[in-house]
Amino acid sequence: MADSRRASLSKYSQVKQVVRSQTRLIQFMGCILVSLLLTQLLKDNSLNSPQLYVLFLLFFSIGLWITEAIPPFAVGIMIVGFLVFFLGQPSLNNYNIDVTSFVNTWSDSVIWLLLGGFFLAEGMKKTGLDLKVFHLVTAKFQHNPSRMLLVLMLATAIVSMIMSNTATTAMMLAALMPLINSLGKENGYTKCILLGIPAAASIGGMGTIIGSPPNAIAVDMINRLPGITSKIGFLDWMIIGLPIALILIYFLWIILRRKYEIPESVDTSSLNKPENNEIQEFQYMGNWSPQRVMLYVLGITVFLWLTDGLHPIPMAAVSGIPIISLTMVNIINAEDVRSLPWDTLMLVAGGLSLGLAIQQTGLMDYFLLNLQNLKLPLSLLILVFALITVVSSNMMSNTAAAAILIPAAGLWGTIDPVILPLIIGLSASCALFLPVSTPPNAIAYSTGLIDQTEFRLGGISMGILGPLLVSIWVFFVIKII
Repeated sequence: MADSRRASLSKYSQVKQVVRSQTRLIQFMGCILVSLLLTQLLKDNSLNSPQLYVLFLLFFSIGLWITEAIPPFAVGIMIVGFLVFFLGQPSLNNYNIDVTSFVNTWSDSVIWLLLGGFFLAEGMKKTGLDLKVFHLVTAKFQHNPSRMLLVLMLATAIVSMIMSNTATTAMMLAALMPLINSLGKENGYTKCILLGIPAAASIGGMGTIIGSPPNAIAVDMINRLPGITSKIGFLDWMIIGLPIALILIYFLWIILRRKYEIPESVDTSSLNKPENNEIQEFQYMGNWSPQRVMLYVLGITVFLWLTDGLHPIPMAAVSGIPIISLTMVNIINAEDVRSLPWDTLMLVAGGLSLGLAIQQTGLMDYFLLNLQNLKLPLSLLILVFALITVVSSNMMSNTAAAAILIPAAGLWGTIDPVILPLIIGLSASCALFLPVSTPPNAIAYSTGLIDQTEFRLGGISMGILGPLLVSIWVFFVIKII
């Protein structure tokens, strides 16, 4: 009887696997057909061959990311291969497209920053330092998980205003992983943390000029405008960006509380040190314990990230400190390196390549010029630009989107030249729809404890509410204050 039951379960499992494979194949072919149809509908005589290829790839990639017909990291690899193959054809040499740049995204500074964050997170986990940080942060709020979530999100946002959003997310999630692992994947509080922390890191970047690259791009353009006598400084930007960032984080906290069931209390006292005691017992340089070594590496890395611009070391190069130091002292070994979420790096590299292709082929410029021909009221124009920024930032790097859209905002001479750059710079931080939309999202997704579809909650809510509130607030600050 037991053998019969096992045979039935095995057969059922095989049938499920076949159905799943067929469903994915249908979804994959459906994405191709829909992408071809959309490309054909938007086809224009003024669009050249590279732009049509990239337009199709844009629709196709979005479809695959949404349906998950193939794993998200595989989409990233496909993007690079597609661009090199189709845009590298000899017949397209006249367009002067550098296809090697699409491959070079694998060594982009964002990739190295992510990798440095992964090494820090793994080192904190192996030495138990993440537990100490976690207990320090959550000690006063373990009997009020809802308030603890808000405190964690606000802490993440504040830190991300002065250092990399990516590094902030990596460190916060590393500190919180003991709790997340104890709760399990299906717990509502796990979802709240894995959605709330990366979103808070991205939104918190609005608060200062250095919080997010689009902010710096916007300020640079505004300060270069002719006739601008009073330039926007660090404090000026905080007056504009900080309030809206805090408001959006508060709204997101409310949305997460309503969507997911939060327990009445969480027990942090039962969390023990990691099972691998060999690392804890190993001594370095006399009485230097692994935790002490990890603390110094973490402190030096974070300090250099915080003081970026005050020293000649690029942020990506700073990531080499944990990579070299932690492997040199054997806190992280070859087996640990193999277990790092390399698929996340593939995903991000693909997203960067897609954004670069949109930029190089001039596809975004084409649609912006068509938009310029539309006669829109001032309020609607502002909102349209804010929404376009969010949509484009979800599909490509928010830095690349801002670099394209902010200069394009100068095409409208009938509007205050300060308003649109500010709105674009701030709205770029509201793109949270996909794991590839932001490196913080990618880090949360790399834990394997959250599905791609669950990012849509924050992506849609902040993607609509963010541009709306940003537009109203910027318009009010510029015109009234």
